[in-house]
Amino acid sequence: MSEVSIIVHPDFDQIWPFTADHLHELLLEKYTNVEFIRLPRDSQLLLSEAFPQPGQIIRLVSLGVPVTEQCLDLFTSLQEAFIGIGRYAEKPIPSLTDALAGRGVHVIAFSSVGYWGQSVAEFALGLTIAALRRIPQTHREMMTSHDTWQYPQEQFGDNPSFANGTIEGKKVRIVGAGNIASRYAKFVHMLGADVAVWDPYAGDPAFHLAGSRREWHLDRLLRDADIFLPMVPLTPHTVGLIKKEHIQALPNGCLVVMVTRAEICDMAELRGRVLADELSLAADVFDKEPLPLNDALLGRHNVVHTPHNAGRTKEANLQWAEMLASQFR
Repeated sequence: MSEVSIIVHPDFDQIWPFTADHLHELLLEKYTNVEFIRLPRDSQLLLSEAFPQPGQIIRLVSLGVPVTEQCLDLFTSLQEAFIGIGRYAEKPIPSLTDALAGRGVHVIAFSSVGYWGQSVAEFALGLTIAALRRIPQTHREMMTSHDTWQYPQEQFGDNPSFANGTIEGKKVRIVGAGNIASRYAKFVHMLGADVAVWDPYAGDPAFHLAGSRREWHLDRLLRDADIFLPMVPLTPHTVGLIKKEHIQALPNGCLVVMVTRAEICDMAELRGRVLADELSLAADVFDKEPLPLNDALLGRHNVVHTPHNAGRTKEANLQWAEMLASQFR
């Protein structure tokens, strides 16, 4: 009898490559006998139909396999379980988890917080440097012309109309002190930036550990920003958190970096100021995705854009598995 059974729907592998295999490896370090089933592409099986004897399974990890309450009733020996449903296989159906918990099963919960924090924070740092130094723009320009080699001033190659040059000495202002934001704050603090953060819900250690100063008033945070980052997750409470008046309060030339969700901001006002050459923008997330090919933001001299790619790393996929494996008793 297997100590743990892992079953993987092919759709899960399409979204989270590397994850199921890494989870298998991690659980083999904990348990002697781990059953690993990867369903074929055309599988229509329900969870209970994929096992000849579901009543003998003690620990179960189901990654994206269709399941019903009737299915779970057949797993009579279950002690621990993770039942992942949907696109990310991490959104449990309450009736299913409640049914398992009511039987005394240790139901493993899962949160998206954490596993891609490092990937997104590093990407945000990369966007920041790329925008300050116009790296994507000059990369593109030098493929079609030698003009980009002719600097207006011999020892200066950036755009003086916007925040430019080094992160050192810049006033970096961040909304949010969570997993992604605190990592980014630590990065830019180590590079010599003056970092201030607004987050009324975070404890003091989140600021101290990141080397940032706590700002208690959002409107004050914005007044002197060289670089501004709204870095909170999208929830019903954060939609439209950065209002029109907040965008208007940003100084001319400020660089806005966005890597979490665009809906946090008043995008109409942000777009307007970027298109008016009052702000520069480095964004991995947008109010329209995919961004239309004729969108006015694309290809601008003051915009760096990437296709919602910040968290899509192998490391994030592996961390997903590590966070799940750690919860098994």
